[in-house]
Amino acid sequence: MTPDAPQPVSPQQQAIDDRFMREALAMAQRAREMDEVPIGCVIVDTITGKTVAAAHNRRQTDRDPTAHAEILALRQAAAALNRWQLTGCTLYVTLEPCPMCAGAIVNARIPRLVYGCSDPKAGAVRTLFALCEDARLNHRVEVRPDVLASESANLLRDFFQYQRSLGKK
Repeated sequence: MTPDAPQPVSPQQQAIDDRFMREALAMAQRAREMDEVPIGCVIVDTITGKTVAAAHNRRQTDRDPTAHAEILALRQAAAALNRWQLTGCTLYVTLEPCPMCAGAIVNARIPRLVYGCSDPKAGAVRTLFALCEDARLNHRVEVRPDVLASESANLLRDFFQYQRSLGKK
């Protein structure tokens, strides 16, 4: 399955996407400060324009393999909005979601996903799989990749270089 061609984005939408991706990058920086893989996520109510959830990776801290930024943010947003269907929201994340997170995004009925850099090892939105746009599923997600991609990629690259210099990863 090949994803649809990218849709043009208005300058206003570009500014909105950049703003919220910067919030996600700030969450990723918080993860880095905790010695977690620096991935950040925010979920925005598109009607109010307000952030309803913000999270970063916590797998090491929580000792939980599901504590990815997206999963934690989806849980927060569902609690904040008091519903599991997160229609009317946009999810911003600094790294292309993995299969678990892409599946959760589809199941939460998120209508729009914006991500920073691609993930050649586990990307399940466009790189290895196209779960969010798979016509065989009951919900499809509009995807906008590569928003502040270099900032997202640099944060990850610097983190892993530092970890390797310590002999950790």
